[in-house]
Amino acid sequence: MVNAVFYHKDDSIYKDVRGKLYHFPGSYLSRVVQTIGSLIVYYGPLPSLRSRYYSGIARVLSVQPDPDLANHHYAFLDEYIDFDRPVDYLEAGGFEGRLVRPDGSVNGGRSVQAVRLIEEREFAAIVAAGLSEPDEWPDRIDSPEQRQEIDELPQAIYLADNDARPILTHTINRPFRDAKFRQHIRKVYDRRCAFTGLQLINGGGRPEVEAAHIIPVERGGNDSIQNGIALSGTVHWMFDRGLLSLADDHQILCSRHLNADVSHLLVPDLIARVPSARHQRPHPHYLAWHRENVFKQ
Repeated sequence: MVNAVFYHKDDSIYKDVRGKLYHFPGSYLSRVVQTIGSLIVYYGPLPSLRSRYYSGIARVLSVQPDPDLANHHYAFLDEYIDFDRPVDYLEAGGFEGRLVRPDGSVNGGRSVQAVRLIEEREFAAIVAAGLSEPDEWPDRIDSPEQRQEIDELPQAIYLADNDARPILTHTINRPFRDAKFRQHIRKVYDRRCAFTGLQLINGGGRPEVEAAHIIPVERGGNDSIQNGIALSGTVHWMFDRGLLSLADDHQILCSRHLNADVSHLLVPDLIARVPSARHQRPHPHYLAWHRENVFKQ
């Protein structure tokens, strides 16, 4: 199995869904096929930032031809998780040996390749840089086993220089992924419930808002910020049970099955408070799934 870098631009002409579908021309087919079963890292420009960044990882499940466009294909992905922060490709002198030369100059021919195969050690170093930020507002951990898993994480990350396996193992660990998803959602929503507008902080400084998956993990959802939304506990419960949903334009939808008027709980204009950055907002692909499979109209 081979790790790779996949170039992605959120407003590109390709029919991508970050962490779910990667659309690419046939010229890269031989490389993408080599990554089936492996983890890859997302790379590309981000709005308002002047460089190119590594921004998350996913696992390639399969590759199929695009039935509507000749010589184009889809890579089907799973296990996506965002990085804690955008990692500049030139950080620490560059992570990819064939992209950034020892003198710091960039290999132009390599930089324009949308799919680049990389060494496992290079991949692990990128992941370590992207997933090493501590959570500013960690939840209380009551279980000794949970505490040990979280406490050991930074050590496992920094061991990546000597052995790629620890960090790669943690990326598929459910408690680790849950903690990271919660960390990312609370950060991009500024600890504020998208449906009520409330930012409730307890006496210890911990936010009460929860990180909700739009498509639940047990039903095939991933840990992308675009598959998440910050909701208070009561609203989260209603969202998961299909009593509330969200339109693509972020209008809050209320089910006729609600046995009480909850409008007093929600923002007055019924427009969810979502991040200003497009790549951090709920993706229409995930919202459509929720409306079609969960929402009780």
